[in-house]
Amino acid sequence: MVIQSLKVYQNSLVRSFIALVLLIAFTSKLYAQADQIIYNAKIITMDHSHPEAEAFAVKNGLFLAVGTNEEMRVYSDDRTNWINANGKTIIPGIIDSHMHPDPTYAFDSIHHVVDLSPDSAETIEDLISLLKRKAEITPEGQWIRGTLYQDTKLGRHPERFDLDSVSDRHPIMLTHSSHHVFVVNSYALAHAGLLGVIEDPPGGAFDRSEDGLPNGILREPPALNLVLNGNSSFPVADREEELQAYMNTFQRFIEKGITSIADAALESGKFTVFNELVSRGMPVRIYHMFGIEKIESLSRLGIQSGFGNEQLKIGSIKVFHGNSLSGQTCWLSVPYEGRPDYYGIPPDRSQDELNELILSIHRANLQAAIHANGDREIEMVLDAIEYALNHYPKTDHRHRIEHASVVTQAILERVKELNVILAPHSYIYEHGDKMGAYGEWRWPWMHPNRKALDLGIIVAGNSDYPVSAADPMLRIQSLVTRTSAEGIVYGPNEILTPEEAIYTFTMGSAIAQFEEDIKGSVTKGKFADFVVLSDDPATVDPFTIKDIDVLHTFINGVEVYRNDTVIIH
Repeated sequence: MVIQSLKVYQNSLVRSFIALVLLIAFTSKLYAQADQIIYNAKIITMDHSHPEAEAFAVKNGLFLAVGTNEEMRVYSDDRTNWINANGKTIIPGIIDSHMHPDPTYAFDSIHHVVDLSPDSAETIEDLISLLKRKAEITPEGQWIRGTLYQDTKLGRHPERFDLDSVSDRHPIMLTHSSHHVFVVNSYALAHAGLLGVIEDPPGGAFDRSEDGLPNGILREPPALNLVLNGNSSFPVADREEELQAYMNTFQRFIEKGITSIADAALESGKFTVFNELVSRGMPVRIYHMFGIEKIESLSRLGIQSGFGNEQLKIGSIKVFHGNSLSGQTCWLSVPYEGRPDYYGIPPDRSQDELNELILSIHRANLQAAIHANGDREIEMVLDAIEYALNHYPKTDHRHRIEHASVVTQAILERVKELNVILAPHSYIYEHGDKMGAYGEWRWPWMHPNRKALDLGIIVAGNSDYPVSAADPMLRIQSLVTRTSAEGIVYGPNEILTPEEAIYTFTMGSAIAQFEEDIKGSVTKGKFADFVVLSDDPATVDPFTIKDIDVLHTFINGVEVYRNDTVIIH
């Protein structure tokens, strides 16, 4: 009996072993084998159905599975590369939904634009000194250009008389950090015939000295264009030099964890430049905005928003209808603080003209991305979107307002009702001091990230680079603290949690680009775009989020950047 029992037991073991072998064989066919598995991580997935995880598997550039270390084992074989994250935080790749990427040239290049930001020029004297260095190596008659100066940090705007001390043999043009205010020297004004008494163009303005003559400060592009049209053109780089300069810029983005961008710069020919960069292996994904002059040609060809591939897509039609917050030219319903007669500069487009423009974009199944900052500008935009929807109903249009800086409760409720997406600023760290001109009573209604999220409005995170740095950790800190570099809090009621701030720069931006099914979260089936951080933005002191380092950036599961202080291996 004992022997018989042993035989039965032995046969049972054999059958169990065979069943186990068959189960393993069967299971191996059910589960695809991963190219790599990241484990021992703190993963902030941005997937509400699975907000945190400790591991994920990647196959063919996509997330294959997300879960625990143990759960990933079924996706492994002897070819799978296991990467130990050593407890580091991982977030989805950053999607900057509105920026203006420009080529980065060496200082001695005639195409180089001098950095005049506060880190480089703390005073007017510093600014002049940098420009003189540039003048010494620039051929006579060629433009000298500088950018990103901040009048609030310098104490005032530079004027043409300051620039005249740099050179009287070169045209000089400076661009304010807002990119809506400019300064030129007397040489540039004289060659354009603008040194005498002149009228302001529609949509623009010349600042004047006490004698009524232009002092060199130009507000908004219509004023600048009068100067540019009367001077020689900017030098044009050869193709290879330009491509390399753009590569320099995109490499900086990758080092900050940016894996996708929406380019809102609109320069003619940039789409072909980006196409060439992609063909050469530039990994950053680009959602490109065209200017309004392209509506007819895109419509005629039947091209809609989203046309393209995973690396380069036709995105929005960018419409300028309004001016600058930080340049203090946006159009308000209540005057600027201390300036009872100044409401900003009105748009140079009527409501009827705006209505027809937005309707033409809407009918062509293109997304409208409309630049508007002041509440009066925004109200006009909402009227135009409502006009388009009344004439051509469409539920999932995803038209956007870029910046939407000064709002009211009524404006936000209309935004929600019309299913409009907002892309507000996140630049208080650098530019909070510009908000003083609007009055403290208005701060709770500026950059309405919190109020928009609470109403269920989609918010797309962005830097508006180079208006503020393309530095996602600094941008997230600005959203989480609403505190300037000087330590002043502007509108604490609009503070976001770290997770909410990250969401705007991942899923919020993905939704704004019709791409929530392929990017924006660490989710099975989406692109394996992710970033490894030196610390967790959700647990560190909020005022140190900007100090978190990007250790690694992955796009399509491929490491495209590795910090010198390598942590995972």
